[in-house]
Amino acid sequence: MELRTCRLCGFSFYSRKDTNLCDDCQDKADALYTRIVAYLKEYPNSNALQISKALDIPAYDVLTFLENGQLLKSHGTFEQLPQDTRLTAIAARKKE
Repeated sequence: MELRTCRLCGFSFYSRKDTNLCDDCQDKADALYTRIVAYLKEYPNSNALQISKALDIPAYDVLTFLENGQLLKSHGTFEQLPQDTRLTAIAARKKE
């Protein structure tokens, strides 16, 4: 067993695994990862900013999962609606 320090909370702990997170922080990270994956299943072409806004989490957390290889990049395209289509949709909502 090695003495380690959690990179999130600074707690010192002994571990046989090669980890930088204490058990509490690992549980929180796992729960957050589960939320992100569930969101991506519903909205598969979302970027880090969209995920962070929807789940009310820092974009840094999403990017950390991406850098650690837990999430994969997709090279999809994002297209805006033409201006006249957006105005028509806004006008339709105002009528309701």
